[in-house]
Amino acid sequence: MATVIKNGLIISPEKSFRADILIEKEKIKKIGKNLSTEECRVIDATDKFVIPGGVDVHTHLDLDLGNYRVVDDFYTGTVAAAFGGTTTIVDHIAFGPKNCSLMFQINKYHELAKDKAIIDYSFHGVFQHVNEDILEEMKKLVREGITSFKIYMTYENMLTDEEILKVLFKAKEVGVVIAVHAENNGAVEYLREYYVQKGNNKPIFHARSRPDSTEAEAINRMIYLSEIAGYPHLYFVHVSTKKGLEEIIAARKRGARNIYCETCTQYLTLTEERYLGEDCEGLKYIMAPPLRKKEDVEALWEGIRNDHVDVIATDHCPFKLEQKLQGKDDFRIAPGGIPGVEERIEIILTEGKKRKIPLENLVSKLATNPARIYGLYPKKGIIEIGSDADLILLKENKKVISTNNRHGAGDYTAYAGFEVDFSVDTVIQRGNIIIEDDKLLVTKGAGLFIKRETAKYPVR
Repeated sequence: MATVIKNGLIISPEKSFRADILIEKEKIKKIGKNLSTEECRVIDATDKFVIPGGVDVHTHLDLDLGNYRVVDDFYTGTVAAAFGGTTTIVDHIAFGPKNCSLMFQINKYHELAKDKAIIDYSFHGVFQHVNEDILEEMKKLVREGITSFKIYMTYENMLTDEEILKVLFKAKEVGVVIAVHAENNGAVEYLREYYVQKGNNKPIFHARSRPDSTEAEAINRMIYLSEIAGYPHLYFVHVSTKKGLEEIIAARKRGARNIYCETCTQYLTLTEERYLGEDCEGLKYIMAPPLRKKEDVEALWEGIRNDHVDVIATDHCPFKLEQKLQGKDDFRIAPGGIPGVEERIEIILTEGKKRKIPLENLVSKLATNPARIYGLYPKKGIIEIGSDADLILLKENKKVISTNNRHGAGDYTAYAGFEVDFSVDTVIQRGNIIIEDDKLLVTKGAGLFIKRETAKYPVR
């Protein structure tokens, strides 16, 4: 049966307007005034906002770190995402066994997600070593719909500058996006050891051991390596600092191309004072990069206002408090990551409204831009005729976020006590209502793997 959404205020990146939406066979069929409702299911959206289903291109579900595993698998994690208005994720996968192929982990994640995810999903590939076979394998994965790959400039499986250049040259040839975790590994490792040897093992030294310069230097270096390779599509994940953003802005001004900037909810709302909480409270917020200062938060919001920031994601990576407390005597032991996939849209719309940032701007960063950059557009991320009918109905009413009204497997939320002005009322994926009246209406495994294209509609 066809569905008509009546009388909603549609928020798109270009403009907002009041209209009806006709949905047939999982797609948006018509957008207009006074659409016929004969033989249609009618959803009344009077006094509600209608926005594209959220696209979160930075999650870590079922992530195995060896000593720890995140608590959300592809069922509980996508349930949380759906309740928060996100209808598509692209997951950053874990490292595999030493010397494994790119396809090895992709195949593993297909097994982890199949029959569990309730929303649509894809994966980023991940590099942990580089040779000619691995580089050639990128072409094969593109045919399988995997059109982005992540590299790390820190951690055990970081790439050297030489390896990064090899990846960038191949990315330019193949047309894929390279996502990069940019931190100066040498500085971080030295400072972590330096502080702990001096007895500075409390959570605040997690932040001090990863200062803003470690992010800015790595971003700068990565951009110049990209220039050498002819500017393939380069995407900086979780940019957290004013200095880091300034490096991106400066590079664009001097002519650097195809550089995309992502930040996350936590870097727009929380500051490093959280690490000063008593009774190990600060361990809740251990993540990399760490929380920053107020000036960094405001610089990132200004970047959103001026379109220097392209995407707002989450880096959703939840652990139980018990796991976090393993770092009570040494901050380095606590697993890094916080939940956030459910909170993103409601918090960002609320905080953006306080700063008088138009909803259209925010929707572009929550849905449209990530879809465009990562090969999901125009199937996802936009309300247009022919697009998937992935839609959220939002109502404007106040709600306080607490652990009790979360839907993931974690036992805390980093945003407890936040009062939001928007709440997700109805979530529709491919024309099917999956959330309504705070109830889950879809069966486990209803989500589909989405084969992505190379970046045909980039935002830069």
